[in-house]
Amino acid sequence: MEDSTREIEISEDEDMKEEDEDLEEDVETDEEDEESVDKDYSESDSVSTCSAKESQNVPPSEEPTFPEEEADAIAEATKAAYENYKPSQSLLKNPSPYPLIRSVDGISLKKYNADPSVFSAKDVIVPLRGKFSVPVHVTSSGSVVDYTVESTNFDVGFGIVAEREEGITVVKEKMRVDSHQKAITGRFLVGSVPCALIFTFDNEYSWFREKKITYKIKITPPSIESVAKGRRARARSALDVVKGDKMSAESRLGRVSTEHVTLLQLIDSIEKELEEKRKSLGVIEKEEHWLKDRVELRIVQENLLTRRLADGWEDESNRDESAESERAEI
Repeated sequence: MEDSTREIEISEDEDMKEEDEDLEEDVETDEEDEESVDKDYSESDSVSTCSAKESQNVPPSEEPTFPEEEADAIAEATKAAYENYKPSQSLLKNPSPYPLIRSVDGISLKKYNADPSVFSAKDVIVPLRGKFSVPVHVTSSGSVVDYTVESTNFDVGFGIVAEREEGITVVKEKMRVDSHQKAITGRFLVGSVPCALIFTFDNEYSWFREKKITYKIKITPPSIESVAKGRRARARSALDVVKGDKMSAESRLGRVSTEHVTLLQLIDSIEKELEEKRKSLGVIEKEEHWLKDRVELRIVQENLLTRRLADGWEDESNRDESAESERAEI
């Protein structure tokens, strides 16, 4: 499955004037990033992933905003995520037709809430030689995730993974960050859902100090219009997959059906031949039994005849004895 996630870059300048002055350069950079990401997707055989780029100069108190160029990037990335949708193998192998349909339909628009969800905590203790994880479940494809991480006095290990049915994807490689010096912020787009984002704060490397971290995670779902477009894009993509799989199955079904008829005919022929062989076997068995009896008979006869020729006949011996007796009397 191609990667259905697109990276969204946040400006690294606090000063909005400097950001405006560097807009042209940033747009060119965004285009290069997009080309690089697209190349990765085309060459990847892995499941859909999330990606993130870190920005360390945005004050933690500043709410993430979507400038026009960034909104366009989000829209483009969301569109690409929708178009890259591919039904998972578990959906395609499911004997029921409805799990795939539910995956395409997504969340019901009657119950859809486009308001952002915020998960935050202050001064959470990460024990020495320990970890602390924050799981966030995302159910709307095209959701934008903004995060801000700070720590008190010392650095901390920080990473993000996305867990899906297809497997686990690294969003942000876990590493030690200087979140005690400046806030660590980032933004990324979630393409494939359902998705569990696991934000992990790691202090296993520290033998002496526990860490205090403050985090804020904001999930901004796509608009209802975007969800509706995504539904249609997923339907088109799923339809292509279903049609392709149907054609493949029909072609294979034709071959299998032909082989089935051929095997039935062969089995019928073999069964008829087997019946003839059984009849021949019956005749052979009768002849074999008769011949065995005949051989045994001839063996007995052979022994009797051999003994007579060697020892003579009994009545001949008796006659000789009678003749000798008569001569003796005379």
